[in-house]
Amino acid sequence: MSNGQVGAAGDARVVVVGAGLAGLRTAEELRRAGHEGEVVLVGAETHLPYDRPPLSKEVVRGERDDVTLRPTEFFDEQAIELRLGSGAVALDTATRTVALADGTSVDYDHLVIATGLLPRRIPGLPDLDGVHVLRTLEDSLGLRADLVPGRTALVVGAGFIGCELAASMRKSGLEVILVEPQPAPLASVLGPEVGALVGRLHTAEGVDVRTGTGLTALLGEGRVRGAVLSDGTEVAADLVVIGIGSVPVTDWLADSGVRLAERTDGGGVLTDETGRTSDPQVWAVGDVAAWLHRDGSRRRVEHWSNAGEQAKAVALALVGSDSAVAAQVPYFWSDQYDLKVQALGEPSATDTVHVVRDDGRKFLAYYERDGALAAVVGCGLAGPVMKMRAKIAAGVPIAEVLEPAGV
Repeated sequence: MSNGQVGAAGDARVVVVGAGLAGLRTAEELRRAGHEGEVVLVGAETHLPYDRPPLSKEVVRGERDDVTLRPTEFFDEQAIELRLGSGAVALDTATRTVALADGTSVDYDHLVIATGLLPRRIPGLPDLDGVHVLRTLEDSLGLRADLVPGRTALVVGAGFIGCELAASMRKSGLEVILVEPQPAPLASVLGPEVGALVGRLHTAEGVDVRTGTGLTALLGEGRVRGAVLSDGTEVAADLVVIGIGSVPVTDWLADSGVRLAERTDGGGVLTDETGRTSDPQVWAVGDVAAWLHRDGSRRRVEHWSNAGEQAKAVALALVGSDSAVAAQVPYFWSDQYDLKVQALGEPSATDTVHVVRDDGRKFLAYYERDGALAAVVGCGLAGPVMKMRAKIAAGVPIAEVLEPAGV
């Protein structure tokens, strides 16, 4: 093992645990930044790193099978060693060793944690066929096999995954019931007013949207045949998808000494603004990482674009570069039916929302916080959303954007 100093000409061994998007981007950015030492990418799944957003859309609908992000040749060319099919089970920071599920271990000079998320489960439910969660490629393929036209699907949770799956199932010819304990789909992310507009979209497409209720029990023997909702209603269902959020994969760090956020604060690995954890040789990126943000808070950001930005910042810090990653206006999107729901900035359910365009299907909303434009959310209106990037970055007064919009 080297002395742990990483530099453009250094020989430090960097191990990245987690072969999803964030892990792959970190390995790529290390090479791009000039790191010449060993780079090892460890993953629990046997697949090459793949793209997860299509799993709830094209893959589950049977329109696409290959979601691989990079071919095998790429890793050979970049001298990135792959250790796939066995995830991390423990970390010993004293010996700088990661124990893997297959009984082997891997040592490191610097470790990057990119283990991502696992779907949240509802405790106490029976183990029945036809009940699904969605995180992996196998999950998506298993759900695809259950999407028989004419069947009824119950989707529990109207977050992004739940809404995308509801749309995919309707497109596949299923009847869909979408239940959500909050007052509207996506209410915790986009607020109840804009969430209601998303709910309207699903209702127009024939989804039975039921808010203010959740799942209490599943019915069936061997295979699910229905469910009891928290409002006492019993519904028939040939399949059920649980989409009630995810939890960061940090159990393997329990005895490592690496500081973690409390579960009540969203969990995850606590880092500074460059991704470094409480152990100076350990870093974290992507969905699992609770980064220090400009407002002084530490929080996880579960967006596709965020993974690449954090990976670049970590790679530059690891090689000792003075270059800084320019702060980006957060961006995320969700494809539902023939429309794309897009968000710039960080919308909050506590913001004041101004709906400036609404034709009954497509809409555009500005989010006001402390008198300034904090975020923009649009559905089917990509141009009007994206042109607001600079105004969000500048924190322009909300009046400056409402007046041209005629609000």
